[in-house]
Amino acid sequence: MSRSLDEPVDEPRDAPHGRNSPTGNPAADHRPTGGAAAGSAGTTAGFGPRLIVPLMLGAVLNPINSTMIATTLVAIGGSFHVGAADTAWLVSSLYLASAVAQPTMGRLADRLGPRRVFLTGLLVVAAAGLVGTVAPSLAWLIVSRVLLGVGTSAAYPAAMALLRAHSQRIGVPTPRPVLGLLSLAGLSSAAVGPVLGGVLAATLGWRAVFAVNLPLALLGFVLAALWLPRTPPAKPAAAGFAAAGAAAGNARPSSLDPVGIALFAALLTSLMLFLMRLAAPPWPLLPVAAVLGGVLAWWELRRPAPFLDLRMLARNRPLSLTYLRHGMTYLVVYCVMYGYAQWLEDAHGYSSATAGLLMLPMSVAAMATSLLGARTKGIRAPLITAAVLLLGGSGLLLAAGHTTPAVALGAAGALFGLPQGLTSTANQAAVYAQAPSGETGSAAGLQRTSQYLGAITAASLIGLFYGRRATDAGLHEMALTSAGLGVVVLVLTVADRSLRGTGR
Repeated sequence: MSRSLDEPVDEPRDAPHGRNSPTGNPAADHRPTGGAAAGSAGTTAGFGPRLIVPLMLGAVLNPINSTMIATTLVAIGGSFHVGAADTAWLVSSLYLASAVAQPTMGRLADRLGPRRVFLTGLLVVAAAGLVGTVAPSLAWLIVSRVLLGVGTSAAYPAAMALLRAHSQRIGVPTPRPVLGLLSLAGLSSAAVGPVLGGVLAATLGWRAVFAVNLPLALLGFVLAALWLPRTPPAKPAAAGFAAAGAAAGNARPSSLDPVGIALFAALLTSLMLFLMRLAAPPWPLLPVAAVLGGVLAWWELRRPAPFLDLRMLARNRPLSLTYLRHGMTYLVVYCVMYGYAQWLEDAHGYSSATAGLLMLPMSVAAMATSLLGARTKGIRAPLITAAVLLLGGSGLLLAAGHTTPAVALGAAGALFGLPQGLTSTANQAAVYAQAPSGETGSAAGLQRTSQYLGAITAASLIGLFYGRRATDAGLHEMALTSAGLGVVVLVLTVADRSLRGTGR
């Protein structure tokens, strides 16, 4: 079962009974005597910079790689003589890899220990940066982006698992501002990504967008190796993602369910291949996807320790709804993040660097509301506000055109940054509270999977709306789609009874 959203963030019942417990009753030992203080003081004793800084540095890698490329797609397309529909693969390939790798890395973090997975992911990121720097073709750039998706996917679920394990060890609930710092790291890096990508492309060339991963990953590796505590693998609860078999506390490779992972990857790949050609849909892929989905469900329901615990997701309706809301919101955010930047360059004629600067208000707004959300106890009110803001931003895009002043263009972007920050922090807190005991890494990975599914769909829609060149008409089609999705997110949030009482 999921915990109530009104409970402290790291409720002590996750601690193994009697382990490191002075009284033999962990629930008594971990009552929120220190939790309140921790929550109010932010990064207090036990959650200092030596723990938080490496986690934050790792957390920036996926978002910054997601957004840096937004203002370099036109330059890359020019280098390899391809259009927007082809360069969209650079976006969707990273998100496809991330969608599969996030829950996989989360599962590995739960089974093998988060520190080990965190460090391994950083080495993969460094290798990916090297491949992208010397890539001779678009195909090799796509390979680099796939490696980036896999490597950067280790950081977030491993960080969430490590924070919970650390919290249980010291007997202090993880302060929500600490979780907010992870969200802020991701949003701030996503915020500077378009600007950084545009500046790098304009000064050093678009290959610098890949090369920058080398120093970032190596610095993160050194700090993590020196500072992150060694934590044992989690011991899943009987009702978690891996119910049976995990009770024995084993960490056999077979418990990772490689068949389930492969089927999930094949399903997402077939769907992505269909979505990437919406202008002339390859219809035979739909029955292939249906068969793969059926086989995946059959396999996972028979597994004692499934990669995707479908029964748990069916029982844990609040967690499933959180994933759905998160994915739909980020579908809109990524449509704007990538589609808006391309429209600014193609329709308005701005340079990559100028387009990045015009995207800056969106990023700053996301950071500001992320900080606000980290200090907000409620979950329902921020999510409702975010949905309303999505509708407002969509309305502004409907009125925008290639003659719209730069100030108005920046304001329109900011209206989409505000819900991005609110959604990120609120849904992160919801997942942390709703996740089954001992499976925080897996649950956090699936949250990111829902986000990346939204990104894959966004890349596909942009290719459909724009074709080879972004136009005002394509922007308006994107705005109408975003408005419709905003209405659905609002309805889902208002109708979700599990969120009632959390909006104070």
